[in-house]
Amino acid sequence: MTGTGTDTAPRPSTVQKLSFLTMTSMVVGSMIGAGVFSLPRRFAQETGVYGALIAWSIAGAGMLMLAFVFQTLAVRKPELDAGVYAYAKAGFGEYLGFFSAFGYWASACVGNVTYWVLIMSTVGAVVPALGDGDTVLSIVLSTIGIWVFFYLIQRGVKDAAVLNRIVTIAKVVPILVFVLLALFALDPGVFADNLSGSGDMGSLFEQVKGTMLVTVFVFLGVEGASVYSRHAQRREDVGRATVLGFLAVFSVFASVTIVSYGILPNEEIAELRQPSMGGVLEAAVGEWGKVLVSVGLIVSVLGAYLAWTLMSAEVLYVAAKDDDMPRFLRRTTAGDVPFAALLLTTILIQIVLIVTYFSDDAFNFALDLTSALSLIPFLLAAGYALKLAATRETYVEQPQGWWRELTVGVLAVAYTVFLLFAAGPKFILVSFILYAPATLLFVMARREQGRRLFSGREAVICAVSVLGALAGITALSAGWISI
Repeated sequence: MTGTGTDTAPRPSTVQKLSFLTMTSMVVGSMIGAGVFSLPRRFAQETGVYGALIAWSIAGAGMLMLAFVFQTLAVRKPELDAGVYAYAKAGFGEYLGFFSAFGYWASACVGNVTYWVLIMSTVGAVVPALGDGDTVLSIVLSTIGIWVFFYLIQRGVKDAAVLNRIVTIAKVVPILVFVLLALFALDPGVFADNLSGSGDMGSLFEQVKGTMLVTVFVFLGVEGASVYSRHAQRREDVGRATVLGFLAVFSVFASVTIVSYGILPNEEIAELRQPSMGGVLEAAVGEWGKVLVSVGLIVSVLGAYLAWTLMSAEVLYVAAKDDDMPRFLRRTTAGDVPFAALLLTTILIQIVLIVTYFSDDAFNFALDLTSALSLIPFLLAAGYALKLAATRETYVEQPQGWWRELTVGVLAVAYTVFLLFAAGPKFILVSFILYAPATLLFVMARREQGRRLFSGREAVICAVSVLGALAGITALSAGWISI
């Protein structure tokens, strides 16, 4: 949530305003990361063509509602400039706002772990000792990479425009080449055999449910324009950029998934090593296709890691500036980098990376946990949009669009609740294990301000999070759930 933590707004003459196209590219760039390169295998493990079409229809409609939510809130509440975190706080109080900030931050940190796992898995095709990104050697090399990036960022490497342009090209070109080549190589017979998926995948509903978390992961960043809303040339551009960027990315993601079913049998796609997009393209055109995807992925992921690490640190920094996190997280370097927040971000990334070593599937575990952690912030943002419409706040002065925005709020809330159901108890309980101890940061902030630690409602929320964490620890210890 870069740029939202300053106390004093710059003079109008010095403000760099963002155009509609620039904001649209920010939405596209923030959504296209590591997830798209893993889509063929993740979908093939859960479903066939029919299930994939239904899953993308549900995910597309649901995420479009969330995009409309950010569009509505950007217009209705222009004074809220910190995106998801600010909406939760304004709608449901400081403690849930804190949880939203923490959940958004933690999901970004865990998502960054998937980048290292995917890089090591990619190189592991050439260096077997790296395995699927989950061996001791891959953990060690990833650890070195994590702290090298920490060193570079805290030195002030934060506005690398040239790097961002290279990264954007590296993201988009291999993906578009993949879709076009896969279309030319598509085998109608193979595609037809993959329509229903494998026989042991369960009901169509179960197949679709199994894909929901990966669709959340690849759409993280849909809120990107709202983060920079105060820098827009026109306020309405925020919502338009969000919707247009989402639709562009949605068409790419769905295309990557569906065309893959025409290249290899479902069972073979499900067994490909990540990045599975490289394996599919290798089957279609040969070894050079895999190399193209692998190189594009590594450049893309390293750039995305830089951007999302900075964003993660900014989330903590902004919350600290708003007195919702401890004051030590406000500390910045001479290069205006939030050092304490960056250090805490890097430490969490390191911890989660080590945890993946004990996981049955490091990449999928980190991916699904990232999605699960982001659901609470998204639910609270959708809930705030619904609350505004239900209470008619701001609609007395601007009554136009009330019915549409009420409907959008209801559908967005329903979608995020369904995602929580689709995530299942496993990732909800693991999320509680992270959420509950985070309350210590909230307590520190309240003590610094000499305020009462919890209101009655906040105490209830705290108790629920602690009980959820205890249930999660018990379930892991007893072997009822595993990572």
